[in-house]
Amino acid sequence: MYLCTLTAIKLQPMKELRYSDLFVDFDDTLCDTHGNAVLALQELFDDFGLKRWFACPQLFFDAYWQANIDLWRRYGKGEISRDFLIEERFRRPLSEGSGLQVTRQLCLEMSDRFLDLCAEKPGVVDGAHELVGYLRSRGYRLHLCSNGFHEVQYRKIRSCGFEGCFNTIILSEDAGVNKPARGYFDYAFRMSKANPATTLMIGDGWESDMRGALDYGLDTIFFNRFPDYPAPQPVTHEVHALSQIAGIL
Repeated sequence: MYLCTLTAIKLQPMKELRYSDLFVDFDDTLCDTHGNAVLALQELFDDFGLKRWFACPQLFFDAYWQANIDLWRRYGKGEISRDFLIEERFRRPLSEGSGLQVTRQLCLEMSDRFLDLCAEKPGVVDGAHELVGYLRSRGYRLHLCSNGFHEVQYRKIRSCGFEGCFNTIILSEDAGVNKPARGYFDYAFRMSKANPATTLMIGDGWESDMRGALDYGLDTIFFNRFPDYPAPQPVTHEVHALSQIAGIL
C-alpha cells in the first residue's frame, strides 16, 4: 500500500493563503497517463500477438491514439457512453490489421487487459509528488477531480503513490456527468464542502479542466505542457512545469 508523504518542494516564505481548497486534475497533471499508456500499449500488442496482422506496430499505436483522443473528447461532452468508448477505442485500431477478424469480445478482452496494465504503472509527471507534498504542508485541502473510470482511477492512485493524499476524490462516474459540465462542479462542491470563492482549479486539460472551471467562475492554474500553444483565453495563472506552482501557492 502506498501512503502520501509530505515530500515537499523547498518551502517558500509563509504567506496568507488566498485559497483554502484546490481542485486538482489527475490524468497527465499528476499521473503520467500518456506515458504509462504508451508502455501498456506495447505490452498489449505483444500479449495479443498482433504482429501477425500488423506489418508495423506503429500503425496500431497511431490508430489507437487517434481513436482515443476523439472518443474521450466526445465522452467528455456526453455524446457517447462509457461502454461505447471502451469497445470502440480498440475496434478502430484493430480494424487497421490485415486479415484480423475484429469482434466485440476481442475488443473487450483487450480493453480489460489494457486497463489492468495502465492501472499497474507507477509513472508520474515530473514534480508531482513534490508538489502534492508541498501543497499539503501549506495546509490546502486537496480534491482530486477526474473523468476517469472509477475502478481504474483508485488503482492508479495507489500505483502512483497518491493514496491518502486527497481530502476528496471526485469522479465523473459518481457525479453522473463529466467535466467540464457545470453539473460536475456542482457535485464537486457538494462533496468537498468547499467554497467557490476560495477554490482554485489546477489541470492540464483546456476543455475539461480550464473551460469548466472558468465557466464556473473559479480561479485557475493551467498546466500547459505545450508552451508553443498558449491558453486560448485568459486564465489566472499558466505554468509549464509543476515546480512553478509553488511560486504561486
